[in-house]
Amino acid sequence: MATLLHIDSSVFPASASASRAVTRAFRTTWEEQHPEGTVIYRDLSVDPVPHITADAHTAGFADPATHTPEQAAAFAERVKLIEELERADAVLIGAPMYNLTVPSTLKAWLDNVVLFGRTAGEAQSAKGTPVTVVASRGGAYGPGTPREPYEYVQNYLSALLVDFLGMELDFIVPELTMAPQNPAMAELVPLYEASRERALQEAAAKAKSLAQRLAA
Repeated sequence: MATLLHIDSSVFPASASASRAVTRAFRTTWEEQHPEGTVIYRDLSVDPVPHITADAHTAGFADPATHTPEQAAAFAERVKLIEELERADAVLIGAPMYNLTVPSTLKAWLDNVVLFGRTAGEAQSAKGTPVTVVASRGGAYGPGTPREPYEYVQNYLSALLVDFLGMELDFIVPELTMAPQNPAMAELVPLYEASRERALQEAAAKAKSLAQRLAA
């Protein structure tokens, strides 16, 4: 049966997180399609992975036989994360926009799993793996909006996941998630609600379609 790697990075609990609500909708449908499948789950807010250190970074470019004890220990942690990615038949990532980019915890995970000569470069050991990213954001950053030039989440993740890792990327984008909390955005609440509902429906549909495709 198929294996799903599910990554959440929102600092908020499920009851207050737009990205977690949508990843949960995706995962629920996925598990309905694969009741005997495997889900590898990482909540990077609750259990963050180590940020890249000099030892972890340099070990990725050195012969393991030459690793110092510090390099060997740091690299072993990277390999665990890389193997989870390589083992997955599909990947689901909750990536809310914080200060125009992804949470630092998600950046740390990405820094660990991007390894030239294995996951990146000519090898691309996760090449072709479908990855669905829930890129929630407090405002509107889509094409034609005033804040379009500040959209760095999708641009960044597209470059990294597609160009570097060779994965098959799809986005779900709930917008205006700050509208219910920000009085200045009160008139946008209906648009937020519509965006949220579309995202939830899209998540369920994508999960079902992807699960059926992988089972074929």
